[in-house]
Amino acid sequence: MVHVAKGVERAVVDDLRTAISTGELAPGQRLVEADLVQEFGAARAEVRTALVQLEAEGLIDRERHRGARVRRYTLEEALEIVELRSAIESLCAARAAANATPEDLAELKDIGEQMVAAVAAQDPDAYSVQNQRLHVCVLDVSRMRVAPEIVRRLRAQNVRHRIRLAQKANRPIVSLPEHLRIIDAIARGDEAGAADAMRMHLQSVGEATKGYFAD
Repeated sequence: MVHVAKGVERAVVDDLRTAISTGELAPGQRLVEADLVQEFGAARAEVRTALVQLEAEGLIDRERHRGARVRRYTLEEALEIVELRSAIESLCAARAAANATPEDLAELKDIGEQMVAAVAAQDPDAYSVQNQRLHVCVLDVSRMRVAPEIVRRLRAQNVRHRIRLAQKANRPIVSLPEHLRIIDAIARGDEAGAADAMRMHLQSVGEATKGYFAD
């Protein structure tokens, strides 16, 4: 990881959270305090405070005398996370349909076009980028204040599952029409339709998650 040392525990928390949420730090990977102190240019107390915060968020596990590791999730936990996301993100999609500006709709249209192009090019990595961009965009367009942060933390907790699912050869083909339905409903200002489309998409994610753990 390459970071600019900021010397405060908030910077350590933010940078570590980002590394976990992007998959840069893998489940089960050790987080050694001495290494983090050197990497971030932070005091040991600041690093420890950051690790306590990330443990409270469910992103790492800390054991006495054994240090900290990026947390691994069970199937049951992963499915619960998807269920929680479904409840919150469907509400955000409805709010996005109510609040989207012409600029927001232009961005959503671009995301949809980029997704179609990625599937046509059989480029799962590019599709994965647009997948994340779409979900973030819906959260932002919802104009909700609390829900987006909750969803971002939930998404960070099962990032490795999402990355592997998005990169499966057939997954973009399955999820593309689901994503396009979300975009279309928001563009039409259809609040109920946007919520239903997001809910159905995340139900599909839940089914695919079961396959991830079965592999």
